[in-house]
Amino acid sequence: MLVMPDIKEHAVILARQFLPYYRFMRTQELTIDSSQGLQTELNSNSIKVLNWNIAKNNFEKFWFQDFFKILRLYQPDIIFLQEVRMGVNVEQIMGFTNMSWAYAPNFIDAHHQTYSGILTAAKISAIAKKVIVTKHHEPVFKTPKVSLITEYSLSHQQQTLLTINSHLINFVDLDKFKAQLHELELAISTHRGSILFAGDFNTWSRKRAVLLEKTVIRLGLKEAHFTPEENKKIKRFLLSPPLDYIFYRGLSEKPATAKVLDEICSSDHKPLLAEFTYIDT
Repeated sequence: MLVMPDIKEHAVILARQFLPYYRFMRTQELTIDSSQGLQTELNSNSIKVLNWNIAKNNFEKFWFQDFFKILRLYQPDIIFLQEVRMGVNVEQIMGFTNMSWAYAPNFIDAHHQTYSGILTAAKISAIAKKVIVTKHHEPVFKTPKVSLITEYSLSHQQQTLLTINSHLINFVDLDKFKAQLHELELAISTHRGSILFAGDFNTWSRKRAVLLEKTVIRLGLKEAHFTPEENKKIKRFLLSPPLDYIFYRGLSEKPATAKVLDEICSSDHKPLLAEFTYIDT
């Protein structure tokens, strides 16, 4: 039996006592971008993906050590990060040499003068970007959640790859969670090419997981296959379903490439890796 809602309720009450709601402000920025990719197209035969909620630790030395290790060993082509911090007056995020990235903040921490948000990086520049901000806000700090849609060219293919990096809303009732999924479904459903849909979905209850599963089925997406041993390493709350996922469509998952980097400890979420190849649909 899950006790997660009670734990979160106590956390919210505690937070109210120490952090004023006006510390966290909505941002007018849609995306902050950097175009450094050296390639003009993604290699259709091998698209390596990293998905990771980094828990705002990207200012910490121990996180950089882990991140550079992942880049060196696995050389991902596309990176989906959630809970990324960025200085308000800084126009660059360290660690993405030779990669283009788009950053979608969902709020500003007025005390520390930092953004918080999600970041998608790739070895090529995106040909299109779209940000979807939730209509509903999480309690206490009144901050929304954000999703970032980016589109990329694929080598020798007329169709493009659409990627969606999402962090789903938490601490709210099921209808508000469902509303965010519905908005994402509408945005994704118009794309006729390949799709990668990844992030932290905050599916800490069975009801949330079922809503996500129904959305994925309607969109014709498949879940990246992690062996039972690897699947156990994915972030959960007690006995809940996993929180982090990689979904795909119009691609083929390369066998035995999906893994969870359990040795990485610079976030309470473990990095997820998978590799795909384009299939002609």
